[in-house]
Amino acid sequence: MDFGALLVVAFIALLALIIIARTAVVVPQQSAYVVERLGKYAGTLQAGFHILTPFVDVIRYRHSLKEIAVDIPEQVCITRDNVQVAVDGILYLKVLNPERASYGISDFGFAIRQLAETTLRSEIGKIDLDKTFEERSNINALVVSELDKATEPWGVKVLRYEIKSINPPQDILAAMEKQMRAEREKRATILNSEATRDSAINTAEGEKQKAIKASEGRRQQQINEAEGQAAAILAIATATAEGLRRVAQAINEPGGFEAVQLRVAEQYVGEFGKIAKASSTIVVPSNLGDVASMLSVAMNVIRKEHRTGGDVAPRA
Repeated sequence: MDFGALLVVAFIALLALIIIARTAVVVPQQSAYVVERLGKYAGTLQAGFHILTPFVDVIRYRHSLKEIAVDIPEQVCITRDNVQVAVDGILYLKVLNPERASYGISDFGFAIRQLAETTLRSEIGKIDLDKTFEERSNINALVVSELDKATEPWGVKVLRYEIKSINPPQDILAAMEKQMRAEREKRATILNSEATRDSAINTAEGEKQKAIKASEGRRQQQINEAEGQAAAILAIATATAEGLRRVAQAINEPGGFEAVQLRVAEQYVGEFGKIAKASSTIVVPSNLGDVASMLSVAMNVIRKEHRTGGDVAPRA
């Protein structure tokens, strides 16, 4: 009897443990458990400790409320210009309504992956190959918009979609590389030609400025030379006039007329000596040696000039 009682106690204890295990539930943080009672939805358990009705309540679905990253495998898409490209990406989503996620669709993860692939193929088919790389952000936004509309009844929110890589065929990559190389060479040629043009313009402008400065310098030099020559002529004329004036004054002074006679005689003799030295044969007038007659002629001219000017010359 003691052994039988022990077996009964052990059985009751095991049954109690099983009941406790099936009825006492601890839900982790950022998780939600969907409970069914006799096959019908009974409620959603949030994080914490919960007691279920034994053999009546059953935890049917367990959902994580964290943000989930879903890998979208690489697939072949055809662009608008009929080029095949391999595109893969990653999708970020989050369960907002565990009840809808449980009963709205059988497997929302599989459904979202398939929908993301078809939406991506549709968006890639609307643009050319050259635009796929620069329109990546727009493609991501369009995919998220389309998926969000479809997943709202499922209680799932699509947060964002990112294209990881776009891989065209090797022959297309080679052609694109040649095109980019040609574009770079074209830009380099244009830049070199513009540099040559700018250099030629600067050189021409420099030569123009140089010619202008040189002509201005020559003009100023000619002006300066003309002004210098005019000043020199004026100075000579002024000196000559002053000299003549003083000579006239000296003639009218006592002894001035005799001094003029002496000066004329000296110049006459000096010039005659120069003529004699310049040549061994000369032809002269018969009275060339008559200094007195020559002085008389010269002084008569001086007297005549002074009388014309109103001055009275002294007698010889």
